Amino acid sequence: MKTAVTRTKVLTANRLTDGIAVWLGANGEWTTLLKDAFLARHEDAVAAIEAAGQQALDDNRVVDVNVIEIEETASGPRPYRLRERIRADGPTIDYAPAFAAGVSQAA
Repeated sequence: MKTAVTRTKVLTANRLTDGIAVWLGANGEWTTLLKDAFLARHEDAVAAIEAAGQQALDDNRVVDVNVIEIEETASGPRPYRLRERIRADGPTIDYAPAFAAGVSQAA
């Protein structure tokens, strides 16, 4: 019988206080850097991060909790899905440039 290969996974969510994408770290805390995420390489580890994510959701610390597949590269973990790459790397455009410059958007 052939055993299915488990891809490495991480747990991601959005922080409830500000909506920023976060990943569950090995210390059980949420981090804003994917490179610091706990890498679940087997099914027991995936079950553990899912449970931690559910607890954080129940505690109103995060929303939109998801286990995602990543590939381990020389430069660190990289999500397979484009949506998750964008969440990890930040916006694909200059986000709110007027706000960053302190310019009022009032009409």
